Amino acid sequence: MRKILQQTWRTRGLLACLLWPASRIYGLLIKARRHLYQSGFFRSEKLPVPVLVVGNVVAGGAGKTPLVMALVQHLQKRGLTVGVLSRGYGRIGSACQQVFADTPVSQSGDEPALIQRATGAPVFVAPSRVEAARALLQAYPATQLLICDDGLQHYALQRDVEIAVFDDSGVGNGWLLPAGPLREPWPERLSSGVDLVLHSGQKPAFKGFTASRQLSDHGVAADGKTHALSSLQGQPVVALAAIARPNAFFEMLTACGLTLSQTISLPDHHDFLGYQLDIEPETTLLCTEKDGVKLFGLQSMTRVRVLAVPLQFLPEPAFMTAVDVLLAPLLTTGLNSQLPSSHGH
Repeated sequence: MRKILQQTWRTRGLLACLLWPASRIYGLLIKARRHLYQSGFFRSEKLPVPVLVVGNVVAGGAGKTPLVMALVQHLQKRGLTVGVLSRGYGRIGSACQQVFADTPVSQSGDEPALIQRATGAPVFVAPSRVEAARALLQAYPATQLLICDDGLQHYALQRDVEIAVFDDSGVGNGWLLPAGPLREPWPERLSSGVDLVLHSGQKPAFKGFTASRQLSDHGVAADGKTHALSSLQGQPVVALAAIARPNAFFEMLTACGLTLSQTISLPDHHDFLGYQLDIEPETTLLCTEKDGVKLFGLQSMTRVRVLAVPLQFLPEPAFMTAVDVLLAPLLTTGLNSQLPSSHGH
């Protein structure tokens, strides 16, 4: 086994070396692109309300959407009117539109649907975050703050606060795509606008705030009824996850004392169109909330008991305090003020 692992790492190292020239070219291109936005050659739009962007510099999921929901709920408790922008990855079509509670997930994307249902905040999706922002502000002119789910590299939208999210993989091998996982150089990007760093895993690779992730003690059925996970202990259940790291979900279910008779891993944002589940009727299927918003609407799921298990994402209190401190001058200066920004736009 040890020899196999060593050979695997040698192969990966060789592949990374072969891709290194492409990474160098990619690095030059992203620096040039950023400079063109900063210099005004490419248009970058300033909105009349503050914008907070939650994103990452590493390809793949790291906990951006759970953080967006936590931030929206935190700010709503403070009495602020918050709107959310998203690309709507994985949806059909590219029209700018609002996400309502009854909007088909195929038209909204799974993450925007999840954010809308969890927070009740107005959510707009469009490939252009600027277009989504304009539409949201026109429909909801009392909005005081916009939060952009992903979009750290979407420089066409100016931002006042940037939050970079990492999981336990950190920056991987530290190389840019395609030799490594980085979308932008790190830690260089930290000094180019990123205000806060949040680690969503248990073993932060470098300095930053932390957040705890754990599953709720219950699953939610399509009719909204909750079922305690403890009632499933001692009986086999099937677990399904179409997220960036399915094993993380499976491990948390096992930690809850559940026996997983089968685990089904699917690509992130899987649309489930035409999907046929190969399990026995009346079986209990546990899935993530993001998968639940899609599975609940499938006719093929009526023969199994689908329960979506909510994720409790809890940033440390010091992180929320830091967010409040950053937003305080932006929210009290006035909506039409020209706010100073460290982001170079």
